[in-house]
Formats: sequence, structure tokens, C-alpha cells
Amino acid sequence: MADGRAPAGTGGENLLFLTDEQLRQGSEAMFFAYRGFTADPDRILMDLAYGRAHHRAIHFINRAPGTTVNNLLNILGVTKQSLNRVLRSLIADGLVESRIGRNDKRERHLFLTEDGRALERQLSDAQRARLRTAYREAGPEAVAGFRKVLEAMMDPEMRASYARLRETGG
Repeated sequence: MADGRAPAGTGGENLLFLTDEQLRQGSEAMFFAYRGFTADPDRILMDLAYGRAHHRAIHFINRAPGTTVNNLLNILGVTKQSLNRVLRSLIADGLVESRIGRNDKRERHLFLTEDGRALERQLSDAQRARLRTAYREAGPEAVAGFRKVLEAMMDPEMRASYARLRETGG
């Protein structure tokens, strides 16, 4: 079919093909949606002289209080040097606390401070509001389909990390 869907009777989830143009449109839609998704937090972060790397660190420290620096490195997929720059500023500004591990003194466990949790809430509230509106407009089937598409785009090891976060809350 011209719209990329399978012929009637074969089930809408069985896409036979998508044209290059449809894939390009999807890619562009994702680009502009991401810009919208990050716009509100970016404005908040700009006032603090922070960037998206700070936001990602704050988000995942909040999701898994006590996470180690190494775990955060694996989740974010950044260099140690890059993460250390971000963490130094967050710690210096009183948003993140670093504690030495009880069992392994070489490990550093990361926690948001009260101010860090307040900033995380502000950043996440802005994104949740945008998602809530979009999900309401799209409907439950579209939301489930969107999640499937996102999960299918993840590399296998990232999909496993994502599944662990969903199961454990951290």
C-alpha cells in the first residue's frame, strides 16, 4: 500500500515496508519532537549555566539514589572526564552528594540533595506535562506503539538497562 501499511486483513502491526520518504519524515518528526521535549528544561538549565548532560545526570541519580559513578557512566555512555566535569559542578553547587562506598572505598555513590531533588522535579514536571498532553492527544494505542518503536530502536544492552530501570525503579 502507498502508506506503508500491510493490506487490510493482515493486521496494522505488520508493516511490510516503509518508503525512504516515510522514514525521513519519521526521523525529522523525532528531531523536532526531541527539540520540543528538551526546550523547557533547556530554558531552566540555561539560567543555572547547566546543559543537557547535567539534566541527564540529575535524572538518573534521582531514578537510582546511591548509584555509582561507574553505573552512571554506563547508562549515559559518556567519558569519565566528561561525567566528572558535570558531577564536580553539581556537587559544588550543592545539588549532588557523593559518598564513599561502604564495601569498596574506591566507589562513589551519588545522591541528590534536597535542592537537587527540587531541580529534578522542576525539569521533569516540564517534560511530563508535554508528554501528558501528547499522550492524551494520541490515545492509548498510539502511546503503546510509540513505546514499542522507542524500545525497538535501542541497542540491546541499552534495552536491558531500560528494562531494569522500569522493573526496579532504579
